[in-house]
Amino acid sequence: MCSLSALSKDKVTLQLKWTHQFQFAGYYVASQKGFYKEAGLDVTILPADPNDPDTFPKVLSGKADFAITHSGILQKRQQGAPVVALGAILQFSPYCWMVKNNSDIFQPRDFVGKKISKVSSLENAELLVMLRKAGLDYQHLIEASAEGGIEQWLNGELDAVQVYVTNEPYTMTLRGVGHRLICPQKFGLNVYSDILYTSESMLKANPDVVNRFYQASIKGWRYALHNMNETIALTKKHYAVHKSIQELAHEADVLVNYIQPPGINIGNMSMAKWRLIADLYGLSQDEFDQTFAGFMYQHQQDEGLELSWMLILAILLSIACIPLYIHLNRSNLRL
Repeated sequence: MCSLSALSKDKVTLQLKWTHQFQFAGYYVASQKGFYKEAGLDVTILPADPNDPDTFPKVLSGKADFAITHSGILQKRQQGAPVVALGAILQFSPYCWMVKNNSDIFQPRDFVGKKISKVSSLENAELLVMLRKAGLDYQHLIEASAEGGIEQWLNGELDAVQVYVTNEPYTMTLRGVGHRLICPQKFGLNVYSDILYTSESMLKANPDVVNRFYQASIKGWRYALHNMNETIALTKKHYAVHKSIQELAHEADVLVNYIQPPGINIGNMSMAKWRLIADLYGLSQDEFDQTFAGFMYQHQQDEGLELSWMLILAILLSIACIPLYIHLNRSNLRL
């Protein structure tokens, strides 16, 4: 039976949006702790090519069954790409502008006339939208932006550079370079990121596989957040071998607030928040309504009722109290 079970596992591929790091730890845990195996899945996790991290072509061509992407997936859907968002692992954008401590940039309106690094209008649109909302000309921002990264910023060729909140700022801290971050979240732009998604064709052909993969992945993320030291060690040993424990621990410490802020379930998405994101991309209400139909995955309920230990305890206490209740009633009748 075990041999037959092994042969019948559904093989699927998960394409990451970047190289291995704690950012994807929940999927590593689901694989290494056997959650995918328990769900009848044989999952291959592929890191991205840093020179070509776009995951959409891989999913749409069938080279990957699942992938991770950014909030620009809504715009992709509006443009006709048959993609389905399964869950948002990061509830806020991890992209920020980084400026030096001696910079006179403190808020979005201070970017007037400044030299900034190039930003993708699809992947990191929130960085430009944040500036546009402060009154800066959107088209001028794109045209005035320049090629380059950290080294150009260090040399003074750029006033602000786009960064991922856990990576470049940490490196600059280690190098003793004073800096501060200007982040969309601090200025009211709360967009999803690290969105797990699949294609319409995958969902239509294999709805059960999609559900099992999603549930096992979320289980992996829950375990990861409740067992951080084990998860960091696991990530270092099997995946992010190029990173130090200290780097991974810093990343974990920062991202936990993005993954599960108070009162939010892991992977949570809502139509209301997607509507706000649609506004960032300039989608009208009619465009949004057409785009959103079939866009957000409707999770299947697990078979059977999964009861929490508190509910089980309450039921047991209720059952235990029945004989006492009957006894007290009989005593009152005798009186």
